[in-house]
Amino acid sequence: MLAFVAGVGGGSFFDISQKMVLIIAIIAVSLAAVFYRRGSKILSFPVAFSAFLVLVFTVGVLRFDASEFLAKVLTNFNDTRINVRLLGYINDEPQKLTDKQRLVLRVKEIEVPGYAVFTDEKVLLTANLYPEFEYGDLISVEGKLQGPKNFTAIPQRAAGFAEPSTRNDFDYVNYLAKDDIFSLVYFPKIEGIKRNDFLRPKEISIFENFKISLFKNVFKAKRAFKESIERIIAEPNAALINGILLGSRENIPQNLKEAFNKTGTTHILAISGYNITILGLYITSLLLFFMRRQIAFWFTVSGIILFTILTGASASVVRAAIMGILILLAYREGRFYDMTNSIVFAGSAMIALNPRILRFDVGFQLSFLATLGLIYLAPILRDKLKKIPEFFNFRENFIATLSAQIMVLPIILYNFGSFSLVSLPANVLILPAVPITMFFGFLSGISGLIWPPLGEILGLAAWLLAEYEILVVKIFSSIL
Repeated sequence: MLAFVAGVGGGSFFDISQKMVLIIAIIAVSLAAVFYRRGSKILSFPVAFSAFLVLVFTVGVLRFDASEFLAKVLTNFNDTRINVRLLGYINDEPQKLTDKQRLVLRVKEIEVPGYAVFTDEKVLLTANLYPEFEYGDLISVEGKLQGPKNFTAIPQRAAGFAEPSTRNDFDYVNYLAKDDIFSLVYFPKIEGIKRNDFLRPKEISIFENFKISLFKNVFKAKRAFKESIERIIAEPNAALINGILLGSRENIPQNLKEAFNKTGTTHILAISGYNITILGLYITSLLLFFMRRQIAFWFTVSGIILFTILTGASASVVRAAIMGILILLAYREGRFYDMTNSIVFAGSAMIALNPRILRFDVGFQLSFLATLGLIYLAPILRDKLKKIPEFFNFRENFIATLSAQIMVLPIILYNFGSFSLVSLPANVLILPAVPITMFFGFLSGISGLIWPPLGEILGLAAWLLAEYEILVVKIFSSIL
């Protein structure tokens, strides 16, 4: 798996021709055959295994190359004066900003003067805030396609699209390409359409219909839960709780977002492996009261998968979900759980599905480096920092935060150009409160849907915890 990842990395950073890859593969196989037939037994296995790794490396290179040569119809109309009509459906949860919204359209048909072409590509739409759209809505879009440009922007969150900033070295083209987006449309004419407007040969598949139906229901439940939190908990605390539970940040005031950025605690507002771990423990503990462990396993796995969908399936969440499911599987089968094998498997699976994330998804890089810090660096620091007091689990939180911060520091400096000096103490003070906030936030949200008075009582505890976290962030941000 590491050889495969190295191959994808080599293909993404260097221009390795397919001819060169083929030559390397032939040489590797030839050397292995010669040494295996004529060499000593001591030498034959290492050479054969090395040849196998080289072959897997070449597969990684070819996998990245294959992702670069996907059939693209829409790009032929980028930056032209041709007005196109796109038929498709909303393929992601709409992202609402202050004065506009962004929609990812899965295009099934493109119409230009004189003819129509069936396709299956994605386009990023920037539209007015109203009318509102939902995941799965069938729409018709009329406008001009544009190719993305590398302009003054950096990614503001791991799972979102870039927002303007002061930097001018962000590779926006590849940032969108990792999500298979190669065309943009700004403020087009958008109309809802009916299924009959799709031509029969390219009608949405059965699998896509199932996916749309599932995701619609999941996002509908998410919206109801968010509204329940907003009804029973005052802002901006409600927005913070929704951020911790669901990764939703659109209602958080700009000045509070900036305070989280300054203190290096923005990751609290985005779902991470930490949240997935807590969720898995909560679900398993609850289900074991009502059913056998074997049955509880499948319900817990289903819950983690639905939660991953609900929060937008960012790289950190997918990575944590895979590793969490592997932990549950190990316990179910009575096997030992190996963190190294688990994180390599998770990373390899994600890269195999989307090879561009290795180089161009900062969230993917930060998530894996932070986890590697917890696996390898934390035990070393634990031996060196034995004098730190253990009250309220302070030492463990300090070591975990420090190990993760050290590992992600190079990526943060390279991509964002700065690092918060108060990040360590701010995280140490806030992180212990996050699981309790999630617990009371979840209970208050569910109770608010069933019996609002109970939700308000439980919401008071969630409000107090969120108030504490906001206070810590504001105090440390004022220092800078």
